[in-house]
This record gives sequence, structure tokens and C-alpha cells, in this order.
Amino acid sequence: MTYLYVLAFISGTAMALQAGFNAQLGNLLGNAQLAAVVAFFCSLFFAGITLIYINQSLPSLVTTKAVPIYLWFAGGLLSAVGISLVYFLIPKIGMGAMMPYFLIGQLVMAVIAGHLGWFNMPIKPITLHKIIGLLALVIGIIFINKEA
Repeated sequence: MTYLYVLAFISGTAMALQAGFNAQLGNLLGNAQLAAVVAFFCSLFFAGITLIYINQSLPSLVTTKAVPIYLWFAGGLLSAVGISLVYFLIPKIGMGAMMPYFLIGQLVMAVIAGHLGWFNMPIKPITLHKIIGLLALVIGIIFINKEA
């Protein structure tokens, strides 16, 4: 089970690195939105290759019709907004300043979603420990971004 946490850590490092690469691409192209389009196209390509490689079967037509329409688009819309903002902000405020805010936004939303059981997740109530942890992260962000 520990390997899942290692994979989660690797996922986070990959997100930070890709944000830096794609922010630089957007900066050089003069268009953060174009960098996002390139990133999503490349993501589609590599995800498609992975899908072919792992040889998972595709869902049936009946299964795909049962999926609510908003689930086909909501994740993509939120990804486009979030990633485009990352690519736009990194050249302006720096990766060291951007990523902690990105992380705290993810964690606050994750705690709220877990508390409310959104997306069929197990309900994980907001506890004093979670609040203290989030406050510690906010204090950490203040220290990370404080000019000497």
C-alpha cells in the first residue's frame, strides 16, 4: 500500500515539472492558452498510447449513455481553467510562489469534497486536525512567499 503514496508523490512532482515546462512554452510562444492546448493535445496522445498499451476494454454503448452529460465535460473544463491559469501565472509570480497556492486550493477543495462526500467519495468529516493542518500550510505559504 505504501507504493500508492509514492505514486501520489511522483504525481505531484510531475505536475510541478509539467507546469514549469508548459509555462515556459507559453511564455516563449507569448500565449499561455496555446501552451495549454499543446499540453492537452500531448496528454491525449500519451493517454491514448497508454490505453492501447494496457489493453483495457472500452465501455459498452449502454454504459457510456448512462453517464450524466456533465461528467463528460466538467473535468475538462476545470482542467482547462486550472492549467491555463497555472501557465499564465508562473511566468508572472514564479513557480515557487504559484505552486503552494495551487496546492492549498487543491487541499481545501479536497477537504470540503471529502466532508460532503462529493463524487461518491467516502465521507471524511472535517476535524480539528485537518483545520490545523490547513492553517499550517497557509502559514507555510506565507513563509515561502515572504521576501527576505
